[in-house]
Amino acid sequence: MNPLKKLFKQTFIYGLATVLPRMLSFLLLPLYTEVLETAGFGEVSIIFSWFAIFNVILSYGMETAFFRFYTKAIDRKTVVTTSLISIGVTTLVFLVLAFLFKDAVAGFTNIDEKYISYTIWILALDALVIVPFAWLRANEKPMRYALVKIFNVAINFGLNVFFLILLPQMVADNADSSFNALYRTDFEISYIFISNLIASGITFLLMLRLYIRRPYVFDKELWLQMMHYALPVLVAGIAFSINEVFDKILLSYLLPEDIAESEIGKYSACYRLSVFMTLFATAFRMGIEPFFFSHSTSEKPQRAYAQITNYFVILGSIILLGVVVFADVLKLILVRDESYWEAMSIVPIVVLASFCLGIYHNLSVWYKVTDRTKFGAYISLIGAVLTIIINFAFIPYFGYVASAVATLVAYASMVILSFFFGRMYYPIPYNHRKIVFYLVVSILFSMLSFYVFNRNLIIGSIFFILFLGMVYRLESDKLKQIFLRK
Repeated sequence: MNPLKKLFKQTFIYGLATVLPRMLSFLLLPLYTEVLETAGFGEVSIIFSWFAIFNVILSYGMETAFFRFYTKAIDRKTVVTTSLISIGVTTLVFLVLAFLFKDAVAGFTNIDEKYISYTIWILALDALVIVPFAWLRANEKPMRYALVKIFNVAINFGLNVFFLILLPQMVADNADSSFNALYRTDFEISYIFISNLIASGITFLLMLRLYIRRPYVFDKELWLQMMHYALPVLVAGIAFSINEVFDKILLSYLLPEDIAESEIGKYSACYRLSVFMTLFATAFRMGIEPFFFSHSTSEKPQRAYAQITNYFVILGSIILLGVVVFADVLKLILVRDESYWEAMSIVPIVVLASFCLGIYHNLSVWYKVTDRTKFGAYISLIGAVLTIIINFAFIPYFGYVASAVATLVAYASMVILSFFFGRMYYPIPYNHRKIVFYLVVSILFSMLSFYVFNRNLIIGSIFFILFLGMVYRLESDKLKQIFLRK
């Protein structure tokens, strides 16, 4: 099969694993914004921000290291068992320390103590499935990967609906119902994390098979090599988390206490409209990462890498313009409570920021296949520093708008730095003219539609149709070659 056709097929399946569950969980956004006030949604958003940071810490780059060493190893079983032991031991240490110092953790993260136990268990269970999911991807089993991911979020979604909608109705309709034992008033946020915990536990049981029925071998030398490769990825991951979610945490500290959670709630709800770009970029990355490593030793892999980036930019430009043009339609579906709409002005900024992050992931192939992961850490740290500086400097004056701009500046700077370092160490023949053309046109049309023409749907739709026509005229022949050639 044509390698690029195979790539897009796997990307589509991984997209199902990411997009369909998120589309189900997407229904939680209108649910949360209806059940919770802006301050309550802000509190939930802060906790999920800490989830993102600790998930990176507990995985400590092992997923990427597993790919690198598994694809080139002679004894793959040793790579698997060494990785499983490593993740298992560190997760156990985390569990023990987190519960021993639970009060201190709650104080440090500013998470209410009644939610901290849920948080610890969810983090531990999610860490334990990192290697099993990586094993599925490395062995090109996207269907199984997709089914487990979809099942996880379906359970989470179903339990949220049960606890937040059905349970209160059943109790209200029948005061003597046996479900009274499950119902608590003002318990909505706890129900959200209980749902998450049950879903994570079931997912761990589904992935438990990789942990059992195998003779365990821990190769210390291999583990040290993997950690040497993984630690820069960890630093980069923490920096990414700072760029992605630390703004909500900083908003909670830098805004006045009486409005902080409410402002974070509005910002987080509108920020989630960028999820369409995030889903596309994530699905694409999951498809290309194994492809990058498996083709790194083929003849002239740089040409394939360049083509992949070209098509990512084309598809991403369509999504960017589509989300911005139809933002007011999306908000009616996903954020139906008008009290959240105040933050809609940040939508083009955060969608473009997510697009930049996706481009960066495509450009980052050079330091992954050349084992120069430390550059990823350096670049990400620069982005994180910019995020922190801009947030600290401007949140007191511009609130969450400063956080949105900081995210865009951070990701755009990372794209630029990765591009220039890549030219030095692993030149890839990108079609610069085409990439810049699509970026400039899609950004220009987006800004005109949203800010100049004040989100006029008719004018925005004209821009969108013009852009689609332009893409079809310029790219249809090449796309047919990829998908129709065997």
